[in-house]
Amino acid sequence: QVQLVESGGGLVQPGGSMRLTCAYSGRLSYIGTMGWYRQGPGKERELVARITEGITRYSDSALGRFTISRDIAEDGTKSTVILEMRNLKPEDTALYYCNAQGINLLRGREFWGQGTQVTVSS
Repeated sequence: QVQLVESGGGLVQPGGSMRLTCAYSGRLSYIGTMGWYRQGPGKERELVARITEGITRYSDSALGRFTISRDIAEDGTKSTVILEMRNLKPEDTALYYCNAQGINLLRGREFWGQGTQVTVSS
């Protein structure tokens, strides 16, 4: 069972910063790419940023303002994906979802967190 637990989110003023964290506990050999997606009001879900074995990819809107990173616990039982967001804009307001793609025994499967709301407003 793959469970993604998100934290962070909330209300921030334009130009502010926010940090989102997604924690996965379990067999790390079952999870490959991890990332963040978002869905704004009346919009489709879109990729924000993802990381695969240290290689990162960002959407055009996130590039230069957001940074994604991944930490793995020393005992190899927990992986955390962090999204650092800076210079936030009202158009960044959305429900942000953590995503993980399965590999090996979980190849072809995709997993999602419950979502965390980010609201950028003065």
